[in-house]
Amino acid sequence: MSKDAKYVVRLTGEERAELQEMVDQGRGAKTVRQRARVLLKVDESEEGPAWVDERAAEFAEVSLSTVHRVRQRLVEQGYEAAVYRKPSTNRLYRKLDGAGEARLIAEACSAAPEGRKRWTLTLLADRLVALEVVDSICADTVRLTLKKTASNLTCRSSG
Repeated sequence: MSKDAKYVVRLTGEERAELQEMVDQGRGAKTVRQRARVLLKVDESEEGPAWVDERAAEFAEVSLSTVHRVRQRLVEQGYEAAVYRKPSTNRLYRKLDGAGEARLIAEACSAAPEGRKRWTLTLLADRLVALEVVDSICADTVRLTLKKTASNLTCRSSG
């Protein structure tokens, strides 16, 4: 549907109370409070003021498009989706947590495998998979993790 389509916002008393509490407390994310203000002002239920979008946008200090999107999300996806931000779908999570990094550093400081003079990044990556620290990891992740340390742990002398 286009922006011209009108999404009618009708909040329950419980939803209004929760939104009003968010706005009154002034804690939390600014965008959440702005969306709460928008919903409170465009509410067309008996308790709501039913402001026009332009006035609600000015009051909440958001764009007119934001008011349209908040209305649309409330009608199509529900209260939670309209007020709170959805989790990012393209976030890259770290392969190694603190314990994994510690294990990587311990392996890098240990003696190199038989037949090798020193650890390579690929060998370290393969070793972490063999030890079941991670399911899979690339050599570049190992490189970046080791780069964060103060010295080169894979060399015999660090001086």
